[in-house]
Amino acid sequence: MKETSMNTHMGNITIDNEVIARYAGSVAMECFGIVGMAGINVKDGLVKLLKRDSMTRGINVAIKKNKLTLNFHVIVAYGVGILAVSDNLISNVKYKVEEFTGIEVEKINIFVEGVRVID
Repeated sequence: MKETSMNTHMGNITIDNEVIARYAGSVAMECFGIVGMAGINVKDGLVKLLKRDSMTRGINVAIKKNKLTLNFHVIVAYGVGILAVSDNLISNVKYKVEEFTGIEVEKINIFVEGVRVID
């Protein structure tokens, strides 16, 4: 993956995009209504629930002009309001990732890839 760099008065700080994706994914998993990240098999067009250790495959991190764009491919719980879950995810992730990295989050895109019934 690519890296994100910042210049400070004390030198350069470089953060691997996978670190940002892993942190953003763990914050997203704390949000009510999110079952998990989705992995898409391009060949078959199938969507599957990713395990916790491969969750970063469901998150894309891009940086442009020192601002982050995060794309989440998620599976939501059956019976929850998708708009409410999305608003909660956006506000939590934006706040916590900005606090963690010190980089402004410009945009968060959420792609709901499936719905799961939670037992």
